[in-house]
Amino acid sequence: MTYLGNPASTGNSVTATSKEGLEAAGIAVTTAGAAQPPAPDQGGRTPANGWSPAGVLDKGWARLLLGLLLPAALIGAWQWSTSAGLFSVVQLPPPAMVFEAAVDLIQRGELGKHVAISTQRVLIGFGLGAGLGLAFGALVGLSRVADVLLAPTIGALRAVPSLAWVPLLILWMKIGEDSKVTLIMIGAFFPVFTTVSLALRHVDRNLVEAGRAFGLKGLKLLTTVQLPAVVPSVFSGLRLALAQAWLFLVAAELIASSMGLGFLLTDSQNNGRTDRLLLAIVLLAVIGKITDALLGVAEKWAVKRWA
Repeated sequence: MTYLGNPASTGNSVTATSKEGLEAAGIAVTTAGAAQPPAPDQGGRTPANGWSPAGVLDKGWARLLLGLLLPAALIGAWQWSTSAGLFSVVQLPPPAMVFEAAVDLIQRGELGKHVAISTQRVLIGFGLGAGLGLAFGALVGLSRVADVLLAPTIGALRAVPSLAWVPLLILWMKIGEDSKVTLIMIGAFFPVFTTVSLALRHVDRNLVEAGRAFGLKGLKLLTTVQLPAVVPSVFSGLRLALAQAWLFLVAAELIASSMGLGFLLTDSQNNGRTDRLLLAIVLLAVIGKITDALLGVAEKWAVKRWA
């Protein structure tokens, strides 16, 4: 029974009314402490029991599926544009023709060699450029004298286009692997140098003083306190440098190459093979993304380990 009314204030008698009778009269009755059902538009999933849209986006499979939506839409638009006759087969071959070109190169044993030699050049050039960028960036970021002496010249060299280095590298190093790797190294150097030097200038002075109080100085202070403090910035520079290395690859493989994705790109242009040209572009995008994703995994580990 539920009792309604207050005889002390109204003088009316207390009326015993059942919950069912009140609900029949259109009066909603809730019992204190009773659990409320979830809103119908949430399907029983609420932030209280651990579900939220942001939580779904943190799942790897959800991010992968959402990330594939735009490429799938682009491939669909590509297929539609060729089927509708907006472009000729010479201008824009359909995806099936590009796939057939890939199969043909695989059967010839050429595609794997193009991918392998380009990846090797990028990784070697990126490793050398990133190492030099880290060293010079640390020097300029920590020393005001080095900043005054080196920063203006390095900033000027950074503005030189990649193709401007090609004739000079051919003159100095001929047309072998050294000139190609050196050009990629130049491209990878500047992003790492810039991000590291700027980040080290803004390291918390309290951290540095605490390290010095424990007897750390010089290289030991750099590797123990200062570099771990700028790990996210370092990896931002490394990821930019890796992307830059892939960009410089095409320019590097213009230097009398006979193998590589850059060579495949330019050779296909000269021979009018637009299907192979598009294949080279797609492979550069896919392999570049894979290497960036691997570097992203290393970044998460390093941030968890040092930052």
